[in-house]
Amino acid sequence: MHVRVVVLWAAALVVPSAASAIPIQQEAAASQPQSSSANNGKQKYSHANDFLIRGTVFTEKALSFPDVQLRIRRVGEKKFRWEDRTNSRGEFAIRVPQGTQYEMVVHAKGFADQAKTIDARSGSGENNVVFRMEPAKRGK
Repeated sequence: MHVRVVVLWAAALVVPSAASAIPIQQEAAASQPQSSSANNGKQKYSHANDFLIRGTVFTEKALSFPDVQLRIRRVGEKKFRWEDRTNSRGEFAIRVPQGTQYEMVVHAKGFADQAKTIDARSGSGENNVVFRMEPAKRGK
């Protein structure tokens, strides 16, 4: 009889403590702050599906061409949506959304503008382009 009372008493101590652990875990999960993206309904933009346009701009003498203006727009649009400049080695890299064609226009003072169409619909995820600038034709 003495053993039965001890076992019942020990069981009475274990069962309530296990039952009380569940609400504590639920309260802890409920009290954690939600992310800001869940609050306002906006999703963070991921660059995982971006298309990388990179390349180099050279002068007519095949020297690297720093500080050349690069502008990119979707084919068929008038407004340029992306703009950048080449670095000191004439290199550039611009990320654009994948799945469409883009027109890239390169401009440098004293040189003729050059344009190329870039197809970002392919699955490669990047395109390497090279521009060789030609001096602007002078009027008569």
